[in-house]
This record gives sequence, structure tokens and C-alpha cells, in this order.
Amino acid sequence: MQFITTDIAGAWLIDVERSTDERGFFARVWCQREFAAHGCVQPPAQMSIAFSQRRGTLRGLHYQAAPHEEAKLVRAIKGAAYVVVLDLRHDSPNYRRWLGAELSADNRRALYVPPGCAQGYQTLADDTELLYQISEFYEPMAARGVRYDDPGFAIHWPLPVTIISDKDRNWPNYVSSYQHA
Repeated sequence: MQFITTDIAGAWLIDVERSTDERGFFARVWCQREFAAHGCVQPPAQMSIAFSQRRGTLRGLHYQAAPHEEAKLVRAIKGAAYVVVLDLRHDSPNYRRWLGAELSADNRRALYVPPGCAQGYQTLADDTELLYQISEFYEPMAARGVRYDDPGFAIHWPLPVTIISDKDRNWPNYVSSYQHA
């Protein structure tokens, strides 16, 4: 695996290193030692799949409040998505900054989202499926969200939003509601 640094401290893009022959290829996508060497929280407490039928679907931005912060390893196993990480760690030099990356079944890239960051995505293809490895168990009372179009962050989504849940559309602006929580 190749860990690629990003502009968000503790967030990593992870490319697979393929061993190829006439049968195809083999590649590791998880190694406890390598993830630990890069400061990644582990092991996963749960795994989840998210499926979206239509291109332009937006989910997020989601996170869990303290003390239930979770790290996520996100990978597209079908289709493609633009995945965003938003740094909400008050003590981070990257506080309130975001990064976006295209994850696809073709590029097989993963994105590691550190605890204390929100994460969301927009599908770039119909029938997109993402696989999540999550470090903590879901705690409904700790579930929080940030508006995808919060002007305080100015996230640039690649497509017009065609489908979004009422819950995600109606998260309050971060600065006015969660920043001091």
C-alpha cells in the first residue's frame, strides 16, 4: 500500500500496490502494522456498505460527537464518488478545512478519515457502492452532521445535487450551532 499525505493532518489517501501476472493482480488493502505506522486508529469495530442508485446523490457530511468520534476507511467497490473530509478538530492546524478525492472501483483508492472529522460524498456514477471500515460502534445520540452547502466551508461539489435526504439538507450551519458545542 502507498500512503499519500493530504492537506488534512491524519487523513490519508491510500493506493494499492498490485502484484500482477497472467491471472490478474493481488493487492493488500489492509495491514494493521502499516496503518498503525501511519497513526491510524484501528481495528475496525464495524463495516458498512452505502449504495446509491443515481449519479449526483449526496450523503453527509456526517460525524459522531465526543466521546464517540470515529475513524473511517472509505473505498468505492462499484462506481465512483467524490469523497470529502472536513476537519472539525478545534486543536488541528487544518480546523475547518476540507479535502475532496475521487474514489472509484477503477482506481481502487481508499481514503482514511481521522476521528474528529466529518465525511460525506457525492456519487459520480449510477449504482455506486462504498465500503466503510469504522473504528467505533455507531452511537445514535452522538450522530451529528454539517450542511453540504454550509457557506463557512464553501465545499465545491463536482455535480449539481440531484438527490439528498431531508436530514442532510437540513443540518444547521456549523458555525452557528456546533462550533461551540
